Amino acid sequence: MAKSSDRKLWERAAEGDSAAFAELYDRHSRAIYNFLYRRTASWSDAEDLTSAVFLHAWRRRTEVVLDRESALPWLYRVAEYTARNEWRSKARYRRAIAAANLLTEHVRDHADEVAGRIDDDQQISAAREALKRLSKQEREIVELCFWAGLDQQAAAVALDVPIGTVKSRLSRARKHLRELNLVPSMEAQS
Repeated sequence: MAKSSDRKLWERAAEGDSAAFAELYDRHSRAIYNFLYRRTASWSDAEDLTSAVFLHAWRRRTEVVLDRESALPWLYRVAEYTARNEWRSKARYRRAIAAANLLTEHVRDHADEVAGRIDDDQQISAAREALKRLSKQEREIVELCFWAGLDQQAAAVALDVPIGTVKSRLSRARKHLRELNLVPSMEAQS
């Protein structure tokens, strides 16, 4: 039996076929979770945000028309916006707490201590620290092309930029990673 393309599944979901949407979720939820985990370094935040991404996709399924066979680039874009909204919301909350003078000292989160014991969390933190040396645009390209495994055209769709922009950002990112002696390990993952 031939596997349906994402576009066909999306069209069926737009017509109310929840099983088609469930198949899209099964195909892409892990990739979206991994993307969000790399962005947040928190498994619980990544789980919550992944749910929010697919809830948004379900709500917009009748309005959005996929321009590619894969829904993944569009889902990555939604994931990026969802993560940004979450960060802004948390920043507003911290400012409100600080303004109310309720935040007198930093209280260490027990979840962070537990997560710090896991090797994967340490590796992702080290990689995120290294990537902080790159510009925001270069970091996005590395995350999409190296970690998420998108090709340049799909990354262009995910970022809503021309393919030439993706190519130049990727070239600059590789150059900076070479200068930091990080390219061999990063390219091994692509």
